[in-house]
Amino acid sequence: MKRSIRAGILCALALAVLAVVPSVASAKPTGTSCTDRLAPGVYRSVVVPDGAVCIVDSGPLVIVGGLTIGDGATFVFGSEDTPDVTSTIVGGVRATNAANVQIHFSTITGGIDIHGGAGPFGGPFGVTFNTIEDSVINGGATIEGYNGFWMGFIRNKVNGPVNLNGNTLTDPDGNEYVTNTINGPLNCAGNTPAPQVGDSEGMPNRVNGPATGQCAGLV
Repeated sequence: MKRSIRAGILCALALAVLAVVPSVASAKPTGTSCTDRLAPGVYRSVVVPDGAVCIVDSGPLVIVGGLTIGDGATFVFGSEDTPDVTSTIVGGVRATNAANVQIHFSTITGGIDIHGGAGPFGGPFGVTFNTIEDSVINGGATIEGYNGFWMGFIRNKVNGPVNLNGNTLTDPDGNEYVTNTINGPLNCAGNTPAPQVGDSEGMPNRVNGPATGQCAGLV
């Protein structure tokens, strides 16, 4: 289903970070509010305000003080078709009731914490969807209570626990959790539809820890 959505839209750790970040001193001196497009560069922190849309389609992007996404907001970084567009985010990703959180080819230190959603319809794409793909996540990932149209968690390497719980998607092909390598437990419960391969053509997850609940069959 993601292919059809995309067709309809025109649209590791501290040493590794230091190797990418030119200098914290070169970052913007205060937090940056993104309400349109964000240029490549180094930022102390980035906030997408409630209801705003922030799209990043070129890189590299470096955020040294975390990314926060507000109520009903949209954040899009790259796509699965642009592996050369990369980001480094230190301080983690935090979202509350966001419409869309779409992150590709990123190294995130400080984990991902996404709670709630803004419903399946609306925003810049007509339908809402979360996807975290092709990223290295240090500190674990929690996505809970998302109520959008579609969601994917695909081809990531996670150092820490992964909790994907209570996500209710309108698309019957939603909740695609595949081809991840997880150094920690994988916990899935209360997701509708149940976690699946869908049309992603993905592989089972490699989990160096217990896989519980609905994700027990995806390893």
